[in-house]
Amino acid sequence: MSELFDRVDALLASRAPLPPPEERKRLRKAHGLTIDEIATALQVRRATVSGWEAGKTEPRPPERDAYARLLDGLSKLYPAPADAGAQGEDTAMPETPTAPATPAPKARPLSTGQGPEAVAMTTAENTTRPRPAAAPHTPGPSSTSRRPDARKAAPAGPPAGGADPRFGNGPLAVVDVDTDGQVLAYCTGGLVLEVPARSLPALVDWTLKEAKLGQPRLSGPGKDADPLLVLTEAALKRYGLPVALTDEERLAGRIPEGHKAVKQLARAEWKLTKRGFGPWARIYRPAQGAERNCVQLCIPSWHALDPRHWGHAAQLPPADLARTLGVYASRVMTPRGSTAVTGLELMTALHPPTRASEPDATGKRHSEHNPGSLGKDPVDCAPCEAPDGHPLLADLPRFHVRGPGEKLFEEAYDWARPMTDDECTLRHLVGIDVNMAFAAGANGLVVGLGAPEHVKAPVFDAKLPGSWLVDLSHVDLSRVKVGKDKWAELDASLLPSPFTPKGERPEGPAWYATPTVAYATELGYEVRPIEAYVRHDNGRYLDDWYNRLRGAYLATMADLGVHADMEPADFLTAMNDYKERDPQLTIVVSAIKATVKGGLGKLRERPRGEGWRPGRPWRALARPTWRPDIRAAVISRTRINLHRKIVKHAAFTGQYPVAILSDCVVYAAGGTSPLDFLPYRDGRPLPGGFKLGVNPGLVKHEGTQSVLWGEEVRERFDAPELNLARYIKDGTVTGIDNGE
Repeated sequence: MSELFDRVDALLASRAPLPPPEERKRLRKAHGLTIDEIATALQVRRATVSGWEAGKTEPRPPERDAYARLLDGLSKLYPAPADAGAQGEDTAMPETPTAPATPAPKARPLSTGQGPEAVAMTTAENTTRPRPAAAPHTPGPSSTSRRPDARKAAPAGPPAGGADPRFGNGPLAVVDVDTDGQVLAYCTGGLVLEVPARSLPALVDWTLKEAKLGQPRLSGPGKDADPLLVLTEAALKRYGLPVALTDEERLAGRIPEGHKAVKQLARAEWKLTKRGFGPWARIYRPAQGAERNCVQLCIPSWHALDPRHWGHAAQLPPADLARTLGVYASRVMTPRGSTAVTGLELMTALHPPTRASEPDATGKRHSEHNPGSLGKDPVDCAPCEAPDGHPLLADLPRFHVRGPGEKLFEEAYDWARPMTDDECTLRHLVGIDVNMAFAAGANGLVVGLGAPEHVKAPVFDAKLPGSWLVDLSHVDLSRVKVGKDKWAELDASLLPSPFTPKGERPEGPAWYATPTVAYATELGYEVRPIEAYVRHDNGRYLDDWYNRLRGAYLATMADLGVHADMEPADFLTAMNDYKERDPQLTIVVSAIKATVKGGLGKLRERPRGEGWRPGRPWRALARPTWRPDIRAAVISRTRINLHRKIVKHAAFTGQYPVAILSDCVVYAAGGTSPLDFLPYRDGRPLPGGFKLGVNPGLVKHEGTQSVLWGEEVRERFDAPELNLARYIKDGTVTGIDNGE
């Protein structure tokens, strides 16, 4: 009988009722879920969930029952507005989730100069019962919101509440002071808290005991993210901190230890890290067991948010800034400093150095090495991997310049050539740019986890990460392998060498990372390394890091109207004005990209003042994440990935690049669009070549200029090989840039 019931249940599930497509999307957004999260949970593709929400397709068993169950649960948490049916399909979907029916905390109106609007507030007594704002709130005037054009209500970000009740108000808050002198904490999801703290130590206490801010760990053995407070100029004044740093303080990166605010913290037995009280200060007390007592501060007016990566975020009103940083925190992680610092910290958060062991005979657990991590102790790099000035090179003569046979030099492309006569007859120069190129280079890459082993005359192993001294000067690009038993005849004079950043053909033995040497064998040539530093302890350390950043990038671009399953022409159209659709999310996209590049750059961080002298160690060397070999491997693979596409394109079309800068490639073309020279057939790209799309590793349109512009610029600066890829985006050339 039970089997019969199971069959009946299966029949019912196959026709499980589903809400209309627009309601499915509303419910997902109300709970702060991304399409990727739902796709992962249901074990389907992202495009499948997009089709369900667009009404293009309907789910089938067994996914239909699970999807219906999810939507039913969400509908109970976020019931549809009573007038939704009357408004029809044009109803704007609310971004802020409606709270379940509970006794509402006392609402307090905020005066904006445009009439009162009710904003849900929680008092100090109610901070354990946070509740999203009943309506999008208008932030009160502050140091960042007193301009008339800044009074517009901020769209809500991710919901403040999460699955972990300890962090019910989200990962961070922007602290500001309204015109009545009340200190307010603007959280994610439109939530605003009243802050009772009257001093800086009291603010730290309130944050840890009542604010319910923070973020759960990203990995089982990891640590929860500390709460982040962003202090506006008004909040700085309230808590006795300077609104701006002096030139001396800015160079030092902190306010003096004798500042009254620092002394106030010391009297309350709070400590600061070695970084001191700077733009990204960390205030803590020693951990008690598993409980951490640490609060991080972000101070935008002290240049905590670098405008190169965060745009105008420092000038946003508090609610908008909370939303921007909240989206980044929910999709990447709570910022730990600059985007570079955060990128490096994300690697560690996903692969913590230690974990708890199995219980011993007494039932006690101990700290042990976490497999797949870099461990808790730094390791020396190989001498060829060490940058100039490293202690390993202390015995070299003072002015010695290391050549390719002494130094691993894996960097991104900076190459250009004069145009041919045929290319000059074309009208346009079109630049294409690889999306998240260095992130794509990290995906699936096997890197060393431990110290290198020196070997003489090794047999090359493409699966073994390391640095190899090998002569690749015999590789001839005029005849290369482009497939199994398939060779192509190319014009090598129009191609850069894949083995050097400047595209010059190597002249003898040089040090290369594994992906570069492996590409030489892929092109059909034999390699015989002279010596190598290899790492037998290895793994795909960066895979989780890549997946986290890829998901953050794709989810944010999808919110901006650029989806992964678009047709090429639709993708180009969507990319034309995506930055204008939501400037705050555009800032998040920029920050995600900077997190990738900055995090990889931190793997080979150089000395930063502090009285350092060549041959002496510097602070970064004490980190297990100081790994120049990993950085070199990622850059090597990224450059090789690009060259592989260029060769495939040349072999199929006879077209060659005019200039390459990092991940941007410029071609001469008869039209202004990438579709005018990319060999799409029936909507399908050349296998192994360039493909338009938003996914990391695919390409987008970087910019178009005329061939006459390119020739005029090169003639003006008397530079026939001026790298036009550097200026293709907007055509502005202010002087010859050497790329440093």
